[in-house]
Amino acid sequence: MKRVMRHILVALLFGGLLFSALPLHADNGDVLNRTIRLSLRKGTIYKLLGQITERTGYLFIYDSKIIQNDEVVRIKPGNYTVGEALRLIIPDPAIRPQVIGNHILLQQVVAPPPSVSAPDSLRPSSPSYFTMEGILQDRYSGEAIAFGSVGLKEAPIGTISNQNGEFRLHIPDSLRQAHLYFSHLGYQPQEIACSVFEGHPLTISLEPKVISIQEVIVRRVHALQLVQQMMANIASNYSRQPVYLTTFYREGIERKKDFVSLSEAVFKIYKTPYQAFTSADQVKLLKMRRISNQQEKDTLITKMKSGINACLMLDLMKHPPDFLSPDGEHFYTYVHTDIAVVDDRLANVISFEQRPHADMPLYKGDLYIDTDNNALLRATFEIHPRYIKKAAGMFVEKKSKDLRITPEKVIYTVTYKPWNGIYYINHIRGDLHFKIKKRRQLFNTTSLHTWFEMVTCKTDTTHVNRFARSETLPTRSVFSETHFTYDASFWGGFNVILPEDKLSEAISKISSKIEETEN
Repeated sequence: MKRVMRHILVALLFGGLLFSALPLHADNGDVLNRTIRLSLRKGTIYKLLGQITERTGYLFIYDSKIIQNDEVVRIKPGNYTVGEALRLIIPDPAIRPQVIGNHILLQQVVAPPPSVSAPDSLRPSSPSYFTMEGILQDRYSGEAIAFGSVGLKEAPIGTISNQNGEFRLHIPDSLRQAHLYFSHLGYQPQEIACSVFEGHPLTISLEPKVISIQEVIVRRVHALQLVQQMMANIASNYSRQPVYLTTFYREGIERKKDFVSLSEAVFKIYKTPYQAFTSADQVKLLKMRRISNQQEKDTLITKMKSGINACLMLDLMKHPPDFLSPDGEHFYTYVHTDIAVVDDRLANVISFEQRPHADMPLYKGDLYIDTDNNALLRATFEIHPRYIKKAAGMFVEKKSKDLRITPEKVIYTVTYKPWNGIYYINHIRGDLHFKIKKRRQLFNTTSLHTWFEMVTCKTDTTHVNRFARSETLPTRSVFSETHFTYDASFWGGFNVILPEDKLSEAISKISSKIEETEN
């Protein structure tokens, strides 16, 4: 057991659009002329538009950078048509409402500049992909929804929102008429036509999902038995054929909450069938870059293990950790603690924790298991806080002998998404927090946060073959440092996780230094 536990530990290391679920209406063309009563004398634009939504059932689409949600407006209570109410709330004549389905698009109309026709030979060809971007947030609190799932209904293409709730998705031009699907744990999924995003960075507001008693069959759930059924159903729920996954990967280091380094890459992964335990997954590097704060980096002579192999090993259905092993009940207790919604699927929540007699650093966490087919939808787990310090020395590849590194918290999140009835790995993230202290110094203690994550952006199931040995990336190595220019067009049409505010700020401060070095 200790050998298995050590293998697992080492393997898992780091080295504005507003809309909700409301009924559709047939009288789309008449809604702007419908008379409603406004009762509020004063409120934010967000709140006043919400009152129109309550009266009509129509939802608003707009760019929150143009229409300020928090701007306070005073109006006289009374009866107005929807069009009149909108002109009172947003008096800007450049903002024009347009009804699309059960949404009202508030669009800024800008007169196009005069154009001079050019010969066909000089006209630029249209881009091969269509870009949609925006922010995912809670409908009621306005708080950003981190790691929300953003993907197409018609194709296995998607991404996730970053910790600021921001997302950007590139799709082929041929899918412009497709529909974008937004979801997150505990929220009602939402769907909207991709064409609405044309020229608009928008804010998507998801409504918390309340599970009605009619949706839940009240019965006693045997937690351990449910976990065992989940493992027994791997063959029917997960791919029996090899597939290609195009993924975006990033790993970073922060010291005292200051940026130290960030590495990003696009991988093409050859994922072997879930029953093929003898052949390993392969990783092919398509593109990468790394940015480092040399001043911060030079103060820390430490190298963490690579997160690439960690992401492969965190595919829990392919590499079951000890809490999913047949003898897991000897070391863990399992309890059914809740019913939750993951995307649009009901899930049994099974909480597990190591038994008191197991005094080694094991895990505690939650498994979200589909109530229909016992597939794993989501897992969140951490090394048990009671024993975390016993895991010291298992996370660091190389360090200065003058440093003492103590783990403080180690947390992992893994999610799966179905496509055509088969579940594929969707998002993996690991957050590792340490305290670093120089030996023979009483008060010089530094906090260190290392993290890695990978999201599947595209799934291909046809013409899948193993890579040549020369094309594969060693997954256990630490990313080598490279010099580059960090520019917005670097990734081209690849789907990536947008950098958070803190990373963007750090990048902008030091990118000029990198450019000087290169020149």
